[in-house]
Amino acid sequence: MIGRAALFVTCLADTLYPSVGIATVTVLERLGVSVSFPREQTCCGQMHFNSGYVDEARQLGQRFVDVFAGEPVVVTPSASCAAHVRHQYAELLGDDARGVPESVVELSQFVSGLGAVAIGARFRGTVTYHPTCHSLRVLRVGDSPLRLLREVEGLGLVELPDADECCGFGGTFAVKNAAVSSAMLADKLDAIESTGADVVCACDSSCLMHIGGGLRRRGSRVRAVHLAEILAGAS
Repeated sequence: MIGRAALFVTCLADTLYPSVGIATVTVLERLGVSVSFPREQTCCGQMHFNSGYVDEARQLGQRFVDVFAGEPVVVTPSASCAAHVRHQYAELLGDDARGVPESVVELSQFVSGLGAVAIGARFRGTVTYHPTCHSLRVLRVGDSPLRLLREVEGLGLVELPDADECCGFGGTFAVKNAAVSSAMLADKLDAIESTGADVVCACDSSCLMHIGGGLRRRGSRVRAVHLAEILAGAS
């Protein structure tokens, strides 16, 4: 059992979805993990790197390394941010990464890696799971989130058709290619609503922001909820 971990909360959780950060801490502490929160942390630089601002991304990456150096494990509720740190920092920082990227792990991978653990989560309703692109294709979390959801008391898990199709967010892709993004989102929303689920769940607040906004504009009854919130029993 890992006794200590640092929380990398991410920009979206810090500014828009603080409940996701709180839920992440709840889950970790319930598993006996002592959580630290370095207050100096800022953005990991993913958005800057993806937009071509390499120098700015490098500066933010160096700051990230300085803040989290020495932490044995850094847990984050964002597959996309974890993927950026783990897979892009070698290019950005080289030896200056100081081994920090290897310590960063997405929440569902961390919890699943602890083995057969009882989280003690409860949820009343049906849930369908959307595997975000970074969790599916870069981090390759596999069925870790699904296995965790199956352990939640009272939760009915419903399969999502064409689950591996992108929701159309892609960060600045949704801004620069709005028409294509909207069409991809419409297909994803159709698939979600076809399940009859009460909630769509994912490992990334960014994709959930995109999907949740689309659902609200449709007047849909389906809610978008982060995996951490379900595992914390907060919904």
